[in-house]
Amino acid sequence: MKALPSSLRRPVTMLAAILFGFSLWYAVAEIVQQVRGVPFPTPHQCVLGLFDMLTGVPFLGHNLYEHLLGSCERWLRGFSLAFSLGLFYAFTTRLSPLFKTVSMPTVEVLQLIPGLAWVPVVILLFGLNSTAAVAIIFLTTFPIIAVSATMGFAGTDERYIRAGRMCGYSALGLFRTVYLPAALPHLLSGTRIAMGSSWRVLVASEMVIGSDSGLGYSIIQSRWTMDYVSAFVCIMVIAFIGLGMERLILLPLERRTIQRWGMSLER
Repeated sequence: MKALPSSLRRPVTMLAAILFGFSLWYAVAEIVQQVRGVPFPTPHQCVLGLFDMLTGVPFLGHNLYEHLLGSCERWLRGFSLAFSLGLFYAFTTRLSPLFKTVSMPTVEVLQLIPGLAWVPVVILLFGLNSTAAVAIIFLTTFPIIAVSATMGFAGTDERYIRAGRMCGYSALGLFRTVYLPAALPHLLSGTRIAMGSSWRVLVASEMVIGSDSGLGYSIIQSRWTMDYVSAFVCIMVIAFIGLGMERLILLPLERRTIQRWGMSLER
């Protein structure tokens, strides 16, 4: 690999990783077919199924884009609410040490609870609907953002805070120009964890709580029709979206932040 030009090293590495993954997939499908005597979806079948869905073929009363839109809408509602309130909570703890002392143990306990453990609670509160899924996403994401932002705000250099006050900044101005930039390294790490956790719990909550659309709903409903190819296609879409959020949004943002802070980031 070192003998390759630097411009080709990354594409070749990615291609090798893809080929390895598909080879392992084919091997598992063949083993299951031989040992259990049941058909196991192959990458070839799933790629064809993905192409059919991308062309608008209906699946469980909706096309793929409607299922994807339903999942993304629930995820965005839960994540944006948790992110906003997590930042607000963290900034409040910076302004009031007493509030932090009283409330932080509860937030830390919430962080230890698995997302799906909230299912009976949200069903009791909201019933079987999309609001329950949004609530699970919020309860899973909020503690992660709150704790990471609190750590970032707590580490803000007092000299910058005093300089901001001397310049006449209000609390909101200090938050925007002093606290938030100082907390970005911690906040980005927490956001990466929160995005992955919230996306996973979204799919799981759609399976458990139920709705009339969504990727998780599509996967769990496929078992009744034995349409495992469609279920695997939805799993592929989930993986692609998660990888896209990681590689196209979070990683470039993290690189820019760390470069600005004079650190190094190796991947």
